[in-house]
Amino acid sequence: MQVLVVGAAGYVGGELLRLLRQHPSVTSITATSRSQAGKRIGEVHPQMGDVEDVFSGEDPAVLAASHDVVFLSLEHGESSKLARGILASGSALVIDLAADFRTRDPALHEQFYGAHPAPDLVPRFTYGLADVLGEALRGVTAIAAPGCFATAAQLALYPIAELAPSSKPSLFAITGSSGAGVHPKPTTHHPARAHNLFAYSAMSHRHEAEVLGSWRAWTGRPDAAARLLTHSGPFVRGIHLTMHVRLDGIASAHEAAGAYALRYAGRPFVRVLCAPPELTHCVGTNMALIHAVPSEDDTELQVMVAMDNLVKGAGGQAVQAMNLALGLPETAGLGGGGIFPC
Repeated sequence: MQVLVVGAAGYVGGELLRLLRQHPSVTSITATSRSQAGKRIGEVHPQMGDVEDVFSGEDPAVLAASHDVVFLSLEHGESSKLARGILASGSALVIDLAADFRTRDPALHEQFYGAHPAPDLVPRFTYGLADVLGEALRGVTAIAAPGCFATAAQLALYPIAELAPSSKPSLFAITGSSGAGVHPKPTTHHPARAHNLFAYSAMSHRHEAEVLGSWRAWTGRPDAAARLLTHSGPFVRGIHLTMHVRLDGIASAHEAAGAYALRYAGRPFVRVLCAPPELTHCVGTNMALIHAVPSEDDTELQVMVAMDNLVKGAGGQAVQAMNLALGLPETAGLGGGGIFPC
């Protein structure tokens, strides 16, 4: 299987290359980058220092014609410029890791991102929340990989959608600095991030578009509400999310807590724990760690999710979705543990 990674010089691109190199069905990988064209991959991604191949600067749509799978690892808005040509290239599968095609509701997309530059292409993409869809991804030809915050939030929400469709969950999440990308910004500069914690995108984080879209579909309520509260933490990798939902007689909190083990039974990359998860237990892996606990009076539920934002929240989930779409073993290329301590 020949794979093309477009925009492979960033952190997510590096994770994709790392994972694809160990995939048993991948025979060749072509990596492109406008800013790093001609440079050795091992120079840009030191974790792959032994790789002598260089980044290509060729037109991705031209390259796509000779590849079976194409990953788009680009900034938001850039995928829309390339997708039409790449979809027409004949590749068996296209996976976009940007936000361009994640939100099917035009109103939600416009609320959080503005007008879509290629709205006719949105229906071509299947939203690839791999741990929920599983085998339902088999045979799809274009996948929109979920965002990192959105993945953690949806894994918390999904098991309670049928039990408490009228609830209004609040989801407090903290992400590491790698979530902001490879290019330095004032808020990702080490002196601003170390020994610090701060909120951002208050009442308007873009991943709410995905969260609301799924929550409304799962509950069957077009007015269903959930609120994502995002924060930046003093670490590099990972997302730790805590969801609080007041059930108030809608459902039993103890029943809701028990739904997590039932919903994720047999899912290879979701582990339901009997204690709160810790980031260092999943960093570097494609695993999502979840713990759900009800209140003593059975009216409230608290759910914690820990995962690696670059793996489960990006490259790892994209490879997992690829495996499912192509009928490969779901865990292919994604085995092995993380690094502890980290």
